[in-house]
Amino acid sequence: MTQSRHVPVMLQRCLDMLAPALERPGAVVVDCTLGLGGHSEALLARFPEARLVALDRDKEALRLSGDRLAPFGDRATLVHAVYDELPDVLDRLDLPRVQGVLFDLGVSSMQLDEAERGFAYAQDAPLDMRMDQTTGISAAEVLNTYPPGELVRILRAYGEEKQAKRIVSAVVRERDKDPFSNSARLVELIRDSLPQAAKRTGGNPAKRTFQALRIEVNGELTVLERAIPAAVKSLAVGGRIAVLSYHSLEDRLVKQVFAAGAANTAPPGLPVVPERYQPRLKLLTRGAELPTEEEVAENRRAAPARLRGAQRVREDTE
Repeated sequence: MTQSRHVPVMLQRCLDMLAPALERPGAVVVDCTLGLGGHSEALLARFPEARLVALDRDKEALRLSGDRLAPFGDRATLVHAVYDELPDVLDRLDLPRVQGVLFDLGVSSMQLDEAERGFAYAQDAPLDMRMDQTTGISAAEVLNTYPPGELVRILRAYGEEKQAKRIVSAVVRERDKDPFSNSARLVELIRDSLPQAAKRTGGNPAKRTFQALRIEVNGELTVLERAIPAAVKSLAVGGRIAVLSYHSLEDRLVKQVFAAGAANTAPPGLPVVPERYQPRLKLLTRGAELPTEEEVAENRRAAPARLRGAQRVREDTE
């Protein structure tokens, strides 16, 4: 396990962004994507009076992180849950409001490093890709059973794959002969399906298809659409949220929720904007912050990361 060598993405910046909200006694911070526990461990160490609630849908991640965070005792509460279940989790723990929320989206290092999970296109493995292996359908089932039109839609919407039709027609032709089970066969089929020009751009040609399958299998964007607004709603006034995204679809969604919260909702033409129309959020980043060369050198998986942050400045006034 790479746990001891694992460097969490943009760690220092995430801690600094959340610090003003977490330095007060009794602060509660939620790590919505526990993974190997790197961010959580750093939050508990830096903010000795804070309490942590950490969520993950992956039971193996919870087990490993549980060992890592054991020295912090009852300051850390680990929960098996998907991050859109945040309101229910906080309700069960009797925590109506929290001071900090962190999301580190995408696939955890552990999932990428364990070949048998099937997330990585660089090595042959069963096409699984489920973050929670106790539930849901695998990537192989998606490839073997979805109608062609639906597969094209997924590759275009979630992988931004321009060659979706070509890839899908090859998949359908091949799956009729022999259903897909392993990643190497899919990688080879994608390479063979693409025109030369498409193979020369943007790294491994299978990257976009694998991203699309992973998002579909785990319902990532649907979950995120519910989770980010719910997390904002859970923040106390003065509370802060930091979100690390790894592709434009996630980042766009986070940007939209933050922008809506930071806008006033008054009808045009009012001479004074009443309290109920005032912004609920203050943006903490100008656009999305990118990792530095040093941060990428420490952890190459930081390269595509985009960090956005916001602070709750008002309660909702329904």
